Amino acid sequence: MKAAVYYSNDDIRIEERPIPSISNGEILVKMMASGICGTDVMQWYRIKKAPRVLGHEMAGEIVEIGKDVEEFKKGDRVFVSHHVPCYKCRHCVHGNYTACESLHTGNYEPGGFSEFIRVPEENVRYGTFLLPERVTFEDATMIEPLGCVIAGQNQLGMKEGHTVLIIGSGVSGILHIQLANIKGTKVIATDIDEYRLNKAVEFGADYAIDASKYSIDELKRINDNRLADVVIVCAASKQAVENAISSVDRKGKILFFAVPENEISISSQRFWRDEITVTFSYGASPDDLQEAIKLIDSGRVNVRKMITHRIPLSDIGRGFKLAAEAKNSLKVVVVPDNDV
Repeated sequence: MKAAVYYSNDDIRIEERPIPSISNGEILVKMMASGICGTDVMQWYRIKKAPRVLGHEMAGEIVEIGKDVEEFKKGDRVFVSHHVPCYKCRHCVHGNYTACESLHTGNYEPGGFSEFIRVPEENVRYGTFLLPERVTFEDATMIEPLGCVIAGQNQLGMKEGHTVLIIGSGVSGILHIQLANIKGTKVIATDIDEYRLNKAVEFGADYAIDASKYSIDELKRINDNRLADVVIVCAASKQAVENAISSVDRKGKILFFAVPENEISISSQRFWRDEITVTFSYGASPDDLQEAIKLIDSGRVNVRKMITHRIPLSDIGRGFKLAAEAKNSLKVVVVPDNDV
């Protein structure tokens, strides 16, 4: 089978590998669509474990069933989560599933950017979901990103009447905009790219501000002379971090959804006096993924319109370039060669 092996953002090689063999409790899935995540093109983060087959937003068709698998059958259309909790450790017992060591270390083999994927027993049990009829394979590549957004916003207590500033209007920013809209908040989005600013408005932002011209005065001008109740950072630049820290109101919350490469410095006295909360978000639990499937199936979150490019597996290098440049693209999805 073909597998795309990541060496760097500019060096992704199509290599031949044997189709994985499955054991009891496992399934073999034929990849039908696999999304390129923003973290996939975060070279400083990914290159540490290169070479490897990336791809963790994978949906496909079950082609082989291991002994003792009863809940699925050949031909089932599924989304498969690469990270699943154990449901046994102290973190899981307390409902903190994304802190579970199994969730951080587990995976499927070899990765979503390959023609076939072996799904381990734990992922079959806790991370494999049947797709509703209306949800396409390409739609399903957005289940994991939306699940992560749900998990992040669950920490924020967002409600109607809040003002939410979303810094960065790429895929995660657009998903945050749509989910914040469902909660009845005022949404202000920023980005440095005109294409993405237009997309932010298209997907429901009340205001979209060029990040290169952003100022606290402009935020206050469009927000009744107030700062933001919630700031969600979906960009990793130093300026994004500085804007987030300066834009949050008293008793407000900052969510670092993107991963800043450098250390973050905050004014401890101001954050103490104004009781500001800073939090981070990693991954999604199976419950978050179930909620994502419902929102996609119902159309309350429009993911299909976010998919701007379909790239054949053999041309995945072009897909990585599109995703890394982050210009005239939102979601880039890899599909089998014969599907393009």
